[in-house]
Amino acid sequence: MATGPALFSDIGKKAKDLLTRDYITDHKFSVSTISATGVALTSTATKKGGLSTGDVGAVYKYNNILFDVKVDTESKIATTFTFTELVPSTKTIVSFKLPDFNSGKLDIQYFHNHATLTSAVALTQTPTVDLTATIGTPTFVIGAEAGYEQSSGRFTKYNAGISVNKPDSSASIILGDKGDTIKASFIHHLDESKKTAAVGEITRRFSLNENTFTVGGSYAVDSLTVVKAKLNNHGKLGAVLQHEILPKSLVTVSSELETNALDKTPKFGLALALKP
Repeated sequence: MATGPALFSDIGKKAKDLLTRDYITDHKFSVSTISATGVALTSTATKKGGLSTGDVGAVYKYNNILFDVKVDTESKIATTFTFTELVPSTKTIVSFKLPDFNSGKLDIQYFHNHATLTSAVALTQTPTVDLTATIGTPTFVIGAEAGYEQSSGRFTKYNAGISVNKPDSSASIILGDKGDTIKASFIHHLDESKKTAAVGEITRRFSLNENTFTVGGSYAVDSLTVVKAKLNNHGKLGAVLQHEILPKSLVTVSSELETNALDKTPKFGLALALKP
């Protein structure tokens, strides 16, 4: 596979992940294991409010084919086939959910030393088509995406973005929501392990004349423990404590507080992921 610019979906992703990943408000328990034949099995139980759900997933890789299937407590089956290098420099992804026969999707990704192209088509009688393209290098990327709905003959989305990446930092600007929002973000890693970092993000929504500014970061207390925090200009404060209790097994405690409305009950989340 060519080593070139990132996909459009990866523009701003590092900053977004630091500000969103592990900030949970539900209770989640998962156990993962690998069988002797190489099948990775994961069982997950989630409780959100008064609703409890669960699912069992299996992932198996054979040569250049990755097979992923998940069955949940509502008897829905989500299946994904990923073919790497089916055609040189491409990745082909076929996904569908049963019993919803209109959920099929075909995604083709093409990678070049100086460009990427992706095409995602819904496998229905009146398909929607999503296209993305980027040009540049691993250091500098500029790209755009568009979605077209055949049944209505209109564009469902058109966005553009630019990203500058260095080994210890990344900056990006994304014009999204059909030009209604512009988002700029910057992340800087402060250690070689990239567990300690600072991030800032500002979003401007023109239709609402509204700005949202968020700052956050993560800090590695030691090799097993990481704390995270974030705060935006609307007073929403989030915090995360994550500890590796066993090799590759994590316990995560998260909370969210409205500092402008201290009478509201804070939200708490707890996740335990075991990988024996």
